[in-house]
Amino acid sequence: MSAPVPAPDADGLLAEQLLRLTRRLHRIQKRHLEPVGITPAQSRLLRVLAQYDGAPRMADLADRLEVVPRAVTTLVDGLESGGRVRRVQDPANRRVVRVELTDLGRGTLRELRGARRAAAEDILAPLSTEQREALGGLLSALVP
Repeated sequence: MSAPVPAPDADGLLAEQLLRLTRRLHRIQKRHLEPVGITPAQSRLLRVLAQYDGAPRMADLADRLEVVPRAVTTLVDGLESGGRVRRVQDPANRRVVRVELTDLGRGTLRELRGARRAAAEDILAPLSTEQREALGGLLSALVP
């Protein structure tokens, strides 16, 4: 006979709610990104890429995204095949590959802003203005 599973404490319940919310956020975001034709991970890479003044190295993107370089390669492959980014050689070192946005990629970023706003509205729809403000304050405390 196995030991009974202890009832979760308040922190355990909160952790479970946060995990369920994370999964819901991912599903809603994915649904809103489908018409744009990219995945949430590709969306994140495009947003990070847009933060650079020039074309960053693939390794820079991996560091900023906190993923292994191979993951960036896969994301760039997909975005490049769709014409949203292109790989360019570093003029100072031919072995270094940099990534830059194309005009289509910049257009995709504009589409993403609308898709993200729509996803946020879906997620926040059940909350009143006061609840949204309270949530914003709590999130600011958790994600400085």
